[in-house]
Amino acid sequence: MYVGIGYDIHRFVKDRKLILGGICFDYPLGLSGHSDADVVLHAIGDAILGAASLGDIGELFPDTDDKWKGISSQILLDKIMELVWGKGLRVNNVDVVFIAQEPKISKQKKEMERRISELLKVEPERINVKATTTEGLDSIGRLEAAAAQAVVTLTHNS
Repeated sequence: MYVGIGYDIHRFVKDRKLILGGICFDYPLGLSGHSDADVVLHAIGDAILGAASLGDIGELFPDTDDKWKGISSQILLDKIMELVWGKGLRVNNVDVVFIAQEPKISKQKKEMERRISELLKVEPERINVKATTTEGLDSIGRLEAAAAQAVVTLTHNS
């Protein structure tokens, strides 16, 4: 069993779609980033890369390379999974927490879990998405940013 942890944070901005866990949210702000800034998928991707000893998202998809500008994080996660499968590994489970004052994700949580399970090619019950706030503290509490943290376990294909 291999364990990895991932974390990502992005600033809220106007005139950008908010995408979390591969799902587009109806929210007046989006997240700023070189890609689509899906903090949930970025945290999961970094956790997977860490568990597989494959570096991190910034190394594989640098924000200095225009090839990745505006790209869907779902495509980045597909590329990460190709590397993981190439090492004979598969995702065992994912636990991810979305950290923001807003938006509330409870209504879309199951949809996020289903989409993440599709991307990782695992059963939906192996994916857990939850949310918390920072109780009004820091940049997240001031509605300036949103973050996500993930823990992933990988096992050998059998």
